Amino acid sequence: MDELIARVSAGVGVDAAVAKTAIGHVLAFLHKELPDGPVGEFLEKVTGAREAADEASASGDAGGMGGLLGGLLGGGLMGLATKLNGLGLDMGQIHKLGHEIFGYAEGVVGKEKVQQIANSIPGLSQFL
Repeated sequence: MDELIARVSAGVGVDAAVAKTAIGHVLAFLHKELPDGPVGEFLEKVTGAREAADEASASGDAGGMGGLLGGLLGGGLMGLATKLNGLGLDMGQIHKLGHEIFGYAEGVVGKEKVQQIANSIPGLSQFL
């Protein structure tokens, strides 16, 4: 997980704490949408990934206004984007975040499984 945090921090231009929280939100979203298969495999293979996702899930919508807006706008990618905006990430940074996470995931579970994840969630492929 440390390698992924460093990669996201450098690629997105945020400190390590923000990178870890953002990764946790993305992983929690993916795990909620696709609890089995490649997402579960990634969470098992990357030490600390499941914990980051669990922390993000536990924080839920406690993110103040961002959490409130995420709840009003519903779940899905829009809700995830709202949570990430609440961390101070703009849409360009969110795109880079997705690119870094999925690039890393390709090395862990393989390109084919990452594509399965992207194909299972409408709109997600734009972040590959």
